[in-house]
Amino acid sequence: MDRSEKQELVSSLHSALAGAGLVVVTQQKGLTVAETTNLRRKMRAEAASYKVAKNRLAKLALAGTPYENLGDLLKGPTALAYSADPVAAAKVVVEFAKTNDKLTIVGGSLGGQPLNEAGVKALATLPSLDELRGKLLGVLQAPAQKLAAVAQAPAAQLARVVQAYADKGAAA
Repeated sequence: MDRSEKQELVSSLHSALAGAGLVVVTQQKGLTVAETTNLRRKMRAEAASYKVAKNRLAKLALAGTPYENLGDLLKGPTALAYSADPVAAAKVVVEFAKTNDKLTIVGGSLGGQPLNEAGVKALATLPSLDELRGKLLGVLQAPAQKLAAVAQAPAAQLARVVQAYADKGAAA
């Protein structure tokens, strides 16, 4: 990799990290290409990314972002998982780490706030942004549905009474 390719890598990683809501630092000792590809596929499905980069280049990319504090965690064979959704990258990495002991979580940062391994795992248990939006929408719709059912009930009861009188008159 020559100098211009390194500069391009650093600038693209810097712009991606600047727009991220969460960055997780992982170590992958002995992870095969197939396993890494599988992890990247899962990350893409959740609108997240997983990037293996040299530690020196990753530190340069982190400079000037809210995630500069992660530079101390970059030791050994590391990779960065990041996403705009503050939960997506953590969920995928934690689920993958449960099934594959070659991947370990070192730490992370949520909007500039440092997280240790336990913090990343706790973050992974939270519902995603889309799930929270769905729950909020359900909570907002429930009173309107109940109000419509209550408003409709007297009219339905009146219709049943009229129908009962009509049936009674037809029988007589």
